[in-house]
Order: sequence, then structure tokens, then C-alpha cells
Amino acid sequence: MEVNERRLGQQVRNFEKALNGFSNTEPFARYLTRFFKENKQMGSSDRRMTSRFCYNYFRIGKAKADLPTIERLALAEYLCETHSELVAFVYPDIFATMGSLLADKIKVLFEKFNFQLRDVFPFSEHITDEIEKDAFISSFFTQPNLFIRIKRGFEKEVKSELEKADFVFDEIESQTFALSNGTKLQQLVRLEGKYEVQDLSSQKTIRFIEALPNQSWWDACAASGGKALLFLDKYPKTHVLVSDVRLSILRNLDERFQKANIRQDYRKKVIDLTKDTTSILGNELFDGIILDAPCTGSGTWGRTPEMIQQFSVNQLAEFSDLQRNIAKHVVRHLKPDGALTYITCSVFKEENENAVDYMVKELGLKLDRFEVIKGYEDKADSMFAARLIKE
Repeated sequence: MEVNERRLGQQVRNFEKALNGFSNTEPFARYLTRFFKENKQMGSSDRRMTSRFCYNYFRIGKAKADLPTIERLALAEYLCETHSELVAFVYPDIFATMGSLLADKIKVLFEKFNFQLRDVFPFSEHITDEIEKDAFISSFFTQPNLFIRIKRGFEKEVKSELEKADFVFDEIESQTFALSNGTKLQQLVRLEGKYEVQDLSSQKTIRFIEALPNQSWWDACAASGGKALLFLDKYPKTHVLVSDVRLSILRNLDERFQKANIRQDYRKKVIDLTKDTTSILGNELFDGIILDAPCTGSGTWGRTPEMIQQFSVNQLAEFSDLQRNIAKHVVRHLKPDGALTYITCSVFKEENENAVDYMVKELGLKLDRFEVIKGYEDKADSMFAARLIKE
């Protein structure tokens, strides 16, 4: 194909400028928003291509690190796209196969460049055995979907509004729709409070929560409140405490609950779960606890692929120790026969099965059931959830 070298050259320079300015100290999406504000001369097509190049570059992870940056970008473009002027310019001999299946393209790169899929994500020995490693790593080359959870009672209205707006979506379940990433849902002002953006796998964790009316539950690591909203939508007649170590997070949670028209009374507290929680909760006990634990987030790196290059295996031990410390403090507030739902968005066994083993052996819990939620099969995040009972 004929390549517009002048246009391509400008696209590459924009990519290099954006990449070189990124310090790995914040989410790339936040940095890129600021980068575009600081470079107002860039038009919409410039911004789109810069974003595409950067994210595709991150998706190749740590593979072929010996190659120059632009050659690595061309390999990433080949794997992530079906058409690319950069591939046509840098690697014209493989350009014609860009429309092939991903598995076939990986074979092409292996034959021509000795490309090793496991080099993309060189932490596979830590991945839980339940996950098919090559399929999981291959999923990084495809952008995950955007999922929404519709509040009970609004299913027909939300579906109708999406159809009127000509939005393309798949109805996964009556309350769960999948849309392409980048869908401008904010255009549908009338639907505010009637749906929540929540990953498919995150929605599936509700299967591990069983509550009865008037029970007392604690969402111990509430963060933005996604799990609490999911819980209250299914179990509206319960009493809930939400906590986080950051006051600002709880204030944002208040706003989100208000937009979602949550009418149930709920309590909130700032609690550092790495320290003695009885100083704040006293001897209070709960019928159930949701522990969506801080983790590496490795199951979500399809959305934040910059994390693949930033991650060090040394961080795994730090998160594992943190999770065990938090669990030790949280379990003190669980009633006998009460249920702890342990959740991570990680694919690493140290944070999942090994953490559960610790809770069973050291904290007096009995494992009811667990699941590795294989989001990579559904263009979603991959997660882990377990339900444990206090004996």
C-alpha cells in the first residue's frame, strides 16, 4: 500500500513525545488527558492516533525489549490492528497478513522475529493454574468491552434509550449490557442513576454474597462503592457499613450513592485496615463482610496495559502481606457462622488461592466455594472471588 510518510512521521513524533513525557507515576489515561490539554495544536485525529499508538505499544508488554521503540510499536500495531500504515512502512513483508486471526499473527511474528508470547507477560509462573495462560496473555491485544449494570426495575427503559440513541450493545443478561469501549454514555442524561458502569466479572462476584433482610454487612474496602451498589441493588433491606482508608474516597462514594438514588440508610467510616480496627469499631460484629482487597490489579491490565511494563514481581509479596494483614483485622468483626466474601482483580495465585489458604489455616475460616472468573474469555477483567464461613 502507499504510505503517507509525512503524516506517519508526524504521528510517530506525537507518539514519542507523549511516551517520553510519561513518568509511570500515575495512570496513563490521566497523564494523556493532561498531555492533550498542554498540546492544543493537536487535532482530533492526532489525539486519536497518539492514544492508539501509546496503548498498543503498552500492550506488547515486555516482549522484544531489545528492539528500537518504533519497531516494537510496529509489532504491537500488527497484533492489535487489522490495518496500519506504520506496519506497511516498517514491516511491509508482513503487512498483507494483518487481517489474519490473532493466533496466526502470533505465529508469523514467532517465525520472523522469534516473538515469544510469554515475554509479553513474563510473570506466567505466578498465574493461577485455572487460567489458560496463552489465552490470557493474548487477550491483552484486544481492548476490553465497556459493561453496564442496570438497576432493578429500569431494564426496559435503559434498553429503549440505548436503542433510540442507536448505540450498539449486547444484552449479556437482563441487567448487564456490553458496549464497545469509548461509547459516550454521558450523552444519555436521562439515564443518570439508572445504570452503573461496572465490569462484567465484577458484577459476577455477587454470586458469592448471600444476605438476608435486616442483616448487618460491612464493605471493608469500599473504594468507589461499586460492590456496595451491587450489593444494595440485590439486597436492599440490609444494613451496610462502608469504609475506606481515604476520606476523599468516601466523599466521592456519597456523591455516587446520591446519583444512584440509594435510599437505604448506610454508615461510613474512615478505617485503616492494616491497624487494630477495634479502636474504631469496638467489638461490633457483622453477619457478612465484603473484602475487595487491594491487589496488583493484574486481571485488569487489559484496560491499563502500561502496568505490564511497570510491574515488578517484588510487588507481589508486598500485596500478599498486605492482604493477609487486612484479612486478619477484618475477620475479628465477623459473627460466628458469618460469611466473608474475598475478592481480587488479580490473576496471581499468591493473592488468590494462597490468600484463601492462609485464611483457612490461620484465621479460623472454612472455604465454602471459590471461582477464578475468566474475564479474558468475555473481553472483560479477570477476577477471583471466594466465600468463606467463620466457624
